[in-house]
Amino acid sequence: MSDESPILRSLRAAVAAAPADVPLRLHFAELLLAEGRNDEAVAEAAVALQHAPGDADARALMARAMGFPPTAPQSPATAPQSPVAASEGPVAPAPAGPPVFDWDAAEQQVGDLVGPRFADDSGSGLEDPLAADGPGNDPGDVSAWDVDAPGAVRLADVGGMQEVKDRLEAAFLAPMRNPELRKLYGKSLRGGLLLYGPPGCGKTFIARAVAGELGANFLSVSLSDILDMWIGTSEKNVHDIFETARRTAPCVVFLDELDALGAKRSRTHHGGLRNVVNQLLTELDGIDSAANEGVFVLAATNVPWDVDLALRRPGRLDRTLLVLPPDAAARDAILRYHLRERPIESVDLPKLVKATEDFSGADLAHVCESAAETALLDSARTGHIRMITTKDLLGAAKQIRPSTDPWFASARNVATFANDGGMYDDLLAYLKKKRKL
Repeated sequence: MSDESPILRSLRAAVAAAPADVPLRLHFAELLLAEGRNDEAVAEAAVALQHAPGDADARALMARAMGFPPTAPQSPATAPQSPVAASEGPVAPAPAGPPVFDWDAAEQQVGDLVGPRFADDSGSGLEDPLAADGPGNDPGDVSAWDVDAPGAVRLADVGGMQEVKDRLEAAFLAPMRNPELRKLYGKSLRGGLLLYGPPGCGKTFIARAVAGELGANFLSVSLSDILDMWIGTSEKNVHDIFETARRTAPCVVFLDELDALGAKRSRTHHGGLRNVVNQLLTELDGIDSAANEGVFVLAATNVPWDVDLALRRPGRLDRTLLVLPPDAAARDAILRYHLRERPIESVDLPKLVKATEDFSGADLAHVCESAAETALLDSARTGHIRMITTKDLLGAAKQIRPSTDPWFASARNVATFANDGGMYDDLLAYLKKKRKL
């Protein structure tokens, strides 16, 4: 239909949106007939007759599309006379009219073009309303959720951050890779892993790297994927997501922004959100069951203190990992990545790495972008292309305040005064090391 005129395309879309609009469908059929597309016009007229049986305009259009001569309207002289009129005197015989249109034959000819309006296996003439979506459109079907195949990203692709990698290996990856040792030492696989820390520091990237290390599929879930206006649908979405993970195991389910998905129920006034947390707890409780073999749950949040405590109970998201701003090695790798395709000259990378302490990965990308903008504007003003220099990068870094500072300001109070059960001991140790307490 690439050669179809714009008006036909528009009318085709309009008819698809309002299939019961008979005048609109007949107008569309008229245009098809005018362009010589008789078969399509016949099909449209037949559908119109299904919606409006006996419609004279639809019958006339179908007759013309099938090549039958038009039926002329009968004049008073040729119209059949009543018995009373016939008794008044002889009347001249009416001239032979056009042949009568055979509707039964016409319906047989278009039967293979237009299917019945209602059909089912039982012959009752009613369709199952739940079957209208067809296979593959059910929310619980695998195709309803975007499951990424095992990626090539590994922990080796994460620059620096060796302490994070070591803790991931000890707390999560080593038991997964060595089932016999896990069984020997009674190491349980119950529960999941919660990544927390300031925004823009690579929690999602690390989660993908973990999936790559495990050779597992990756299913990322956010609040917009789950919440629905209809009662009960949000909880069903949570269940369907975990069912999808079970069918595509091994699979990592990544719950992004867990503070939105699993906010503290005591502070939540919306009943739907509380029900989502309850359903999430139910799914997490089954992580160690046989049906959930090969399903690994990772979650990320910037504000772990806003996450419902029940989600962090043993057997659920009971292991936590603090993801801090990139260390020197990581900053070096990130800066090299963002400068790799830009024109640079004699950049003192060690000096720049030192000047960007506490910067997040997003902050470092912004530094490179700002430095490139400065060089571009100078080139536009002078008419001479110049390279990005250390001065440009250091100037950009000086103007940008680390986005992690506000996070640490909030986290400091929580770690100091609400460190129940040593939940934030690793954060306290970091703050003391950096003398931020």
